[in-house]
Amino acid sequence: MHEVDLLVIGGGINGTGIARDASGRGLRVLLCEQHDLAAHTSSASSKLIHGGLRYLEQREFALVRKALGERETVRRQAPHLVHPLRFVLPWEPHLRPRWMLRLGLWLYDHLGPRGAAFPASQSLQLHDDALAAWLLPHLRQAFSYADAQVDDARLVVLNAVDAAQRGARILTGTRCTDLQQAPAHWRATLQDRNGQTQHVQARAVANAAGPWAGGLLQQMQPGDGSSALRLVQGSHIVLRRPWPGHSACLLQQPDGRVVFLLPFAHDHLLVGTTDTDYCDDPARCSVLPSEIAYLCAAANRYLRAPVSAAEVVWQFAGVRPLLAAPDPQAAKLSRDYRLQLQGGGAPAVHVLGGKLTTYRVLAEEALDLLRPHLPGMGLAWTAHGDALPGSEWGDADSAGARLQEHAPWLPAALARRWAEAYGSRSVALLDSATTLSDLGEDFGAGLHAREVAWLQQHEWAYSAEDVLWRRSKLGLRLDAAQVARLQAWMQGRIPFQRKGL
Repeated sequence: MHEVDLLVIGGGINGTGIARDASGRGLRVLLCEQHDLAAHTSSASSKLIHGGLRYLEQREFALVRKALGERETVRRQAPHLVHPLRFVLPWEPHLRPRWMLRLGLWLYDHLGPRGAAFPASQSLQLHDDALAAWLLPHLRQAFSYADAQVDDARLVVLNAVDAAQRGARILTGTRCTDLQQAPAHWRATLQDRNGQTQHVQARAVANAAGPWAGGLLQQMQPGDGSSALRLVQGSHIVLRRPWPGHSACLLQQPDGRVVFLLPFAHDHLLVGTTDTDYCDDPARCSVLPSEIAYLCAAANRYLRAPVSAAEVVWQFAGVRPLLAAPDPQAAKLSRDYRLQLQGGGAPAVHVLGGKLTTYRVLAEEALDLLRPHLPGMGLAWTAHGDALPGSEWGDADSAGARLQEHAPWLPAALARRWAEAYGSRSVALLDSATTLSDLGEDFGAGLHAREVAWLQQHEWAYSAEDVLWRRSKLGLRLDAAQVARLQAWMQGRIPFQRKGL
């Protein structure tokens, strides 16, 4: 039987964040994820590291303050992955008064720390702004503020990579099928995608199962999990159309909600999100036609060139596990989290709720709750400790320049994509390659066999979907025949198995 200090259930942002923090504190860690890393909620976000301007209307000041503090910390830990972005909020006088927006932005500027990467908000005259060419001509006044954009799934993978480098075992395609509490430990049965089982004995458990966390809490502590969470589906659509890469929009809607327009994958536009109550299996959620219609209508209230459902080239939905509350409007539910410590034997901490931006501090607080029960655990370290793997070359522009110096033969588009995804880890990906042909077969859009094999070997990629939609967004660029060829190649290769993979 394998013995560990901490068993983490769930391979989303909170689970991998906890595994990384715990490994850095000297704990023996095993993380199991029933599907792929970031397979569900953590790859279906709006791709933002932000304080949450709209949460101020719900008077969530503590959450916004915490998130604003984490915004700079997360950017500093993964500068090649987290990109500061200007947000423009067009003013519509019949929706919210100008003074209300100005007050909200003043609070946003002052509730948390704000480094040079995140300048203060300001008023704009849209006819003098680059966005004027995209927005309807009657929109004359706006406000701008700063937040950041991130590839959410890659942030999850980087946390898993760092955890593994610190000694954690990361098991994807592995379900926890049984979990029994004893006075001094938990006994878990894990089953992999091939049906093989193994037994694990853990001194503590972290339930970071996202939308499944309430059910797991109910299983581990009957009577406590049935009403802990309210599941809410959030859907996004992606269109292939030009959009200025330096700016995003926050669009007010007549129903009181807001919708984002975000630059995406360099030549696409991301529109989201919705808030729809959900009560089915979180793994089976999909974008509803009514949600596509809602998002198109929301965008068309502001866009000079209207969008339609026929233009949608990709759509994705995820189920957010939000803290249950009596408010009938899903959009008004808190995006904060609650950590619930279970005693009565070996301890467990249950992660309920949360958002992408606050994952690091959530992990820190979860482990601090377990600290009295795990003698010898090290102190919190992630706020000022080592940055995430690949960060040594700085932001994506700096990383791209360094990579082109190192391998001037790389096509510019490929170097840019690698710099944004891998940062300084690109050198390990190159290995001894000195020409493009050394990277092997090109499956399309510059995705070479060398990169796919590296993703299998070092980032737990198992299927073409893992590679095309979570390790990259190249699914936007490969056709069905190319995808089939990639899947066949991956299935025909026995992935190299290293410790922790």
